[in-house]
Amino acid sequence: SAAFEAIDAGAAAAADWVTVAPFLYGRWDEAAQAHRAAEEKQWNEAAAEVFGSEGAFDPEATRAALAALGTPVLVLAGEFDLASPPRVVARLAALFPRAESVVQPGAGHYPWLDDADRFVSVTARFLA
Repeated sequence: SAAFEAIDAGAAAAADWVTVAPFLYGRWDEAAQAHRAAEEKQWNEAAAEVFGSEGAFDPEATRAALAALGTPVLVLAGEFDLASPPRVVARLAALFPRAESVVQPGAGHYPWLDDADRFVSVTARFLA
């Protein structure tokens, strides 16, 4: 669809994100719809613009800092996450020397919502 193409090109408008919202969840049930509605109310456009603005961070310095981090890190992706696909999350995990990368089956961008029990189990096992 045009919305997916705009997002992929980095040229998405707010309406494009509304169009694809159901695809960010493992299932588009009442809980997911309520989560999406609450998230829309909490969105801070000004902060998002600063966070992603040109020069907001130095990629090479960030990579060097992550490579020096000696702490174990859990990087968890939802199997169907369009915003942070598992292949991209695996590349992120590779930046850490002690990362564990996990893909949660059946989950989208919000694995704690799509399958809270599985999310808690994986997280608790990592923290133990």
